Amino acid sequence: MAPSFLSIVSLYGIYLRRCFATSGLTSQSVDIDDETTIHLWAPKPDQTAQEQKPALLLLHGFGPSAMWQWRRQVQFFTSYFHVYVPDLIFFGNSTTKSEERSEIFQAASFGKLMEKLQVKKYHVMGTSYGGFVAYHMAKLCPDKVEKVVIASSGVNMRKADNTALLKRGNLENIEEIMLPETATQLRTSIRLAVSKRFNIIPEFLLNDFVNQLYSDNRKEKMELLRGVTLVADDNTVKVVPLQQDVLLVWGDEDQIFPLKMAHELKELLGKKTRLEVIDNTSHVPQIENSAQFNNIVKNFLCGS
Repeated sequence: MAPSFLSIVSLYGIYLRRCFATSGLTSQSVDIDDETTIHLWAPKPDQTAQEQKPALLLLHGFGPSAMWQWRRQVQFFTSYFHVYVPDLIFFGNSTTKSEERSEIFQAASFGKLMEKLQVKKYHVMGTSYGGFVAYHMAKLCPDKVEKVVIASSGVNMRKADNTALLKRGNLENIEEIMLPETATQLRTSIRLAVSKRFNIIPEFLLNDFVNQLYSDNRKEKMELLRGVTLVADDNTVKVVPLQQDVLLVWGDEDQIFPLKMAHELKELLGKKTRLEVIDNTSHVPQIENSAQFNNIVKNFLCGS
């Protein structure tokens, strides 16, 4: 691994931290119980006391920590909301001594986090794996979670969907997509996640990404992948309607969770759910077309 002063990824990380700081957020670590510590970017307590804004919790997906996945949303939404951006457990500096590995455990932990921060009510938005966590938070905390945004997240995933994904990537194991160990695997993951083609990314930069952003807590992250409770082995689906208003946001070219899954999920979640599709984007529309994504979400959260 290259020293941090020679790493392009490390240098860009400095830029990301500055973006979060200039948006009014500070890096914090909170012990939610005797076993679990969560790192997050959040407003200062005196700031939340002075400014009356609704609260918005952002939950990232597999891959790099939150800072790498929500930069454009933080810069946009902090004008309208008190924004809380945690690292999921075993990502970034969030850790636990617990042996629990399900997305339900993640959801319960972030419910405890918001209690510790004395945030009584909040909207929650999750992308990809973070959408699984957001779904469970809405179920576990119906009196606290107001509106729910699930972006590019196949909460209605079946084992057959996993098999189809591996076929699209010409891969043997799902972790090759979610937790790439080599530049070749990361290139495949990018191809599946992004609509545009980045074949000219040099090998050394991909290796830098793998070493800096994907190497920590691999064992625990593999256990998280295996611990997802919503993935069905047969054709049954474990999703039930939520009582909150729900927005689904999807890229029309998503190859991780194809658009047909979004239409099915909309029906499963019930009449209080609506679907917005962003053209010419894949699995990360919040990055590929952040302006349209942000405005869709803002109109949903701020509407009556």
